[in-house]
Amino acid sequence: MSAGSPSDVTEPPGARRIRAACSAGVGDDALAAARSAVTDARSSMLGAPVDLAIVFLGSAYADAVEVVLEHVVGELRPAHVLAVTAQGIVSDSAEVERPTALSVWAAALPGATLEPLRYDPPIGVAPSGAPGWRPPADPASAVVLLVDPFTFPSDAFLAWLRQARPGLPVSGGLASGSDRPGGNRLHLDGETYRDGAVGIAIGGGIRARTLVSQGCRPVGTSYVVTDAERNLIRSLGGATPVDRVREAFAAATSADRELMRSGLQIGAVIDEYRTEFGRGDFLVRAVIGADEASGAIAVGDRVDVGQTVQFHVRDAASATEDLLALLSRFGPVDDGAAGLLFTCNGRGGRLFGVPDHDAATVRTALGPLPLAGFFCAGELGPIGDRSFLHGFTASLLVLEPLAGDPVTEPQAET
Repeated sequence: MSAGSPSDVTEPPGARRIRAACSAGVGDDALAAARSAVTDARSSMLGAPVDLAIVFLGSAYADAVEVVLEHVVGELRPAHVLAVTAQGIVSDSAEVERPTALSVWAAALPGATLEPLRYDPPIGVAPSGAPGWRPPADPASAVVLLVDPFTFPSDAFLAWLRQARPGLPVSGGLASGSDRPGGNRLHLDGETYRDGAVGIAIGGGIRARTLVSQGCRPVGTSYVVTDAERNLIRSLGGATPVDRVREAFAAATSADRELMRSGLQIGAVIDEYRTEFGRGDFLVRAVIGADEASGAIAVGDRVDVGQTVQFHVRDAASATEDLLALLSRFGPVDDGAAGLLFTCNGRGGRLFGVPDHDAATVRTALGPLPLAGFFCAGELGPIGDRSFLHGFTASLLVLEPLAGDPVTEPQAET
């Protein structure tokens, strides 16, 4: 299986345009799969030098990472290369939910600055109070981060990075190729790791646009948190959260009541300065427990007094609706754009009952941009101007020539 997708074929003289390609390989032989994918990707690059290559490998290829990457580097000669092991991979419009598959994404990024990033698991706390991590250098405009879920504290890292580099978007995901510590593989520029995180900071003449579809829709009305401690909410708008759930349940349709029973979610507004709240304005977390006696509920994240929250539900139809709505607001992409898609391993065929849902939806909405990614054990992406660790989401990063480039008209940010 493979079909490289060149970003463009002809360019005006002097143009600075991204050229990218993605291709997949499948089969029991990891090296044969890599050869197939690399051959197609190299052909689609039309001789352009590869600044960045990212390889997403099915879990069956974990012990062949070095062999696969040696072939990728030998054939594509990328300036930088990342890799991660996963339950399944994305290649253009296809999602391959099997362990014997890989995808190779290659991009020429003229005018870009690329900074490789390696973060070891923290051991204690540095004397300064910080974990000893080094933030990306300016002027990064986006970070792609691949994480081992067993050894690296993604939430703490993102909270630290928000302080070190406010507003810097982080897209990526947690490796899903193994369910035990030491079973995943991360690769960066010739070194393979079984812990921590690896990534690349992208800046310079590249515009990065992001989208995070949390697959939910709101039910009921929004409330201000009037009493809370850490992840425990005791009061919403002067009433107990359990009473507010009952109110929402009573007003809901029979279908929404079933969804509320199967897994109630709650969304916290990110930007309290907005006068109206809609899709993309909430950070959604699960309601993980309730105390009938006190009326309090526990949620999967810290909630502060004064935040606005609203209950949400999730199902396949809501996830499709949410992704389509956000893509419709994303706006057109440049002809030379390239994308990376990080989708939850709870989505795909398990949620939608059909193959290729997220990848095909993205490419139908945005056009045939080269798109690669993987099924994650957790996704990284920004809501508003802050990046978070998510679950059951689809996180999209699109790279385009910087607005004002000689061959690209400026486009409005979303």
